[in-house]
Amino acid sequence: MFLLTADPIDSAGLREAASDPHAGAIAIFEGTVRNHHKGREVLRLEYEAHRAVAEKEGQRIVREAMERFGLDHARATHRTGSLEIGECAVMVVVSSPHRAEAFDACRFIIDAVKHRLPIWKKEFYPDGSSDWVGCEGCRQEHQH
Repeated sequence: MFLLTADPIDSAGLREAASDPHAGAIAIFEGTVRNHHKGREVLRLEYEAHRAVAEKEGQRIVREAMERFGLDHARATHRTGSLEIGECAVMVVVSSPHRAEAFDACRFIIDAVKHRLPIWKKEFYPDGSSDWVGCEGCRQEHQH
């Protein structure tokens, strides 16, 4: 299951949902908002997404991981909207009978989410400026 949400991510709930007596491993990736990027201080972030496309492709990614790695459980949640330093921006939780598959699946999901989903990140800096990060063409698409 993949979810986009403007609400804070329920880390404990995602972790609890992965618990299964069949699973010998639970792997978790939690991406948090850091206070710097490429030598610049960052005050906060904003995420925008093309919701319909991101949710459909996110579901596809999670299904691919379930099949490819023989998982018992897989969920990924990504925030949208304004996030402060330290907040969770994205979380992936998987469980499987063995640790290797859990680690590999967790990495596969987060890497695929970062590369395949139309989710854009804007950084805000202390000098009052901001910039779209990691998306080619965002400046032109988001200028008004």
